[in-house]
Amino acid sequence: MNERNFEDYHLSDEIKRALDLLKYNQPTEVQKEVIPKALENQDLVVKSQTGSGKTAAFAIPICEQLSWEEKLPQALILTPTRELAAQVREDFTNIGRFKRIKAVAVYGKEPFAKQKDELTQKTHVVVGTPGRVMDHIDRETLVLDKIQYLIIDEADEMLNMGFIEDVENIIQAIPSKRVTMVFSATLPKDVENLCHKYMKDPLNIEIASTGITTSAIEHHVLQVKEEEKMSLLKDVTVIENPDSCIIFCRTKDQVDKVYEELEESHYTCERIHGGLDQEDRFAVMNGFKMGNFRYLVATDVAARGIDIDNVTLILNYDVPMEKESYVHRTGRSGRAGNKGRAITFVTPYETKFLNAIERYIGFEIPTMEPPTKQEIASKRADFEEKMGRRRVVRNNKSARINKDIMKLHISGGKKKKIRAVDIVGTIANIPGVEADDIGIITILDHLTYVDILNGKGSLVLEAMENTNIKGKKLKVSKAMK
Repeated sequence: MNERNFEDYHLSDEIKRALDLLKYNQPTEVQKEVIPKALENQDLVVKSQTGSGKTAAFAIPICEQLSWEEKLPQALILTPTRELAAQVREDFTNIGRFKRIKAVAVYGKEPFAKQKDELTQKTHVVVGTPGRVMDHIDRETLVLDKIQYLIIDEADEMLNMGFIEDVENIIQAIPSKRVTMVFSATLPKDVENLCHKYMKDPLNIEIASTGITTSAIEHHVLQVKEEEKMSLLKDVTVIENPDSCIIFCRTKDQVDKVYEELEESHYTCERIHGGLDQEDRFAVMNGFKMGNFRYLVATDVAARGIDIDNVTLILNYDVPMEKESYVHRTGRSGRAGNKGRAITFVTPYETKFLNAIERYIGFEIPTMEPPTKQEIASKRADFEEKMGRRRVVRNNKSARINKDIMKLHISGGKKKKIRAVDIVGTIANIPGVEADDIGIITILDHLTYVDILNGKGSLVLEAMENTNIKGKKLKVSKAMK
């Protein structure tokens, strides 16, 4: 493909404006291959590693082609984990921001009623885990009649987690006249069979993993005895002194142990694993994105769905038992054109897992020597100075695109017969405000949220103090979140 930038895809001004703010300057390899074909509504099977920009590869063409006027969902994206569902929803919201694309995420461990309420609103995109999506289909709270796009993301992980039967049931419930795209880091036989069964002459796109696995990320192995791991971890972090670092452990007990040890040593750190409440997991992920702490200790639950462009170091405290997990873990670094490092601790017992990983990624990971006492002493002051500073996040995409957006809270909703057209009509009549300055509107039974774009929030807020909506005097305030 010769496309060098997003201008070549003839995208709408609204999408181009969002891409500019998100700093999507040059398409990645997977985006170059996928976007033109997706814009032609071609079924695709894409083999591409994590961190290659694949979410934008399908989100950009889908946002481009969605009809804003249609009330029912037009795109369904299936993901294996709740974290990834939330991340993909955020990406769709950001890319479709100026087209007013409304994306909703549905997953377990969150109140069903809350999601049901969201799905009664005009919704363009639904992102969800297979179990909860199936639940909404069974209870008829998710209507699939208008689905034109089905995306199966991280299909290999969906298979590993036992979701394949749910995925098949969902596919069978969707209109057959649709575009289907499957994205996977690996293509096991079951995933291939699924593609052949439900797709129309899919085009196979394979992005060579070598470019991602070797050029953006520097890989190293450190030989260590189990009882020396913690002390080595502290030495390595002093030497590497990363801006941000994810430390991967095999079990949640190990995560707790490492986290508690680091916290006692005054590291700015947090932990995430499947044993935490979903709300806590999201709070930790958001804190890491915002730069509230420098070190995140995690199980593989965090290897999917973390989209943070400046994780500089991945430390595998335990070698992953599944070779695919190594690719997903290390793919958290070296993203968005940045360089990254991955260091894996290997005990004598874990050598067999390392050998399997090396065969899978196609190269031998070089062994590095543990740091000497002198090296540690010479770096200690720098390490402690950085630890005392807050991490600076230079590339928070959502913060950039939301900078000129104010969310307003209106004290009336469906019970007062308020409709989106009433709100648009009222706000667009304010001098200096146009319909294009109004973003996503969410009308609930007793209240309404409206996004005001282009830095005009304060103007609208002031004007609404003396303005009725549909003849009703409603309280308008800045939404808390």
